[in-house]
Amino acid sequence: MSRSAVPGLPSRYPIGEQLPALYAEDDFAQRFTAGLDTVLAPVFATLDNLPAYLDPRVAPADFLAWLASWVGGADDPRRPLELRREATVRAMELHRGRGTARGLTEALRLVLGVGADVVGGGGATWSRTAGAELPPAPDAEVLIRVWPDRTARVDADRVRELVRTLCPVHTAYRVEVLAGPPTDDGR
Repeated sequence: MSRSAVPGLPSRYPIGEQLPALYAEDDFAQRFTAGLDTVLAPVFATLDNLPAYLDPRVAPADFLAWLASWVGGADDPRRPLELRREATVRAMELHRGRGTARGLTEALRLVLGVGADVVGGGGATWSRTAGAELPPAPDAEVLIRVWPDRTARVDADRVRELVRTLCPVHTAYRVEVLAGPPTDDGR
């Protein structure tokens, strides 16, 4: 990310115009301050547009990864810019769903552009009856099936990397890559 001198960018606050009258007609003072204006113009432009920099929907593309890091979002510069923007905007919502099947499928859709289905979910149950029979043992692992949604292909390694960061640490999982959405019989 670089915010540096932009050739021809005028300063909204030229220093030469703010000098005392004694220097208003001094050629050296005007040229010297014009050089400073060239250096400061991008700084003023950035500060004048700061709200736009902090809004992921309109922030400069090179600023988006840094902005996503502020909210703990997953930003992948290989993804289309609009998906990256949406994932950054919805980062807090994704954090609320973290560790859930819904949160995982939504994160996979937003961050990697793949459809997903989560089968199994570990085991947590309760009963209103004291001393009730224990529930059956939960599945040994969670099955995460993914398929191309907005992409031509699915990168299984990137899916596993994202799933590893989003699943609870004690959860065993397996990623299965499908050619398309599963049918009604689950395949």
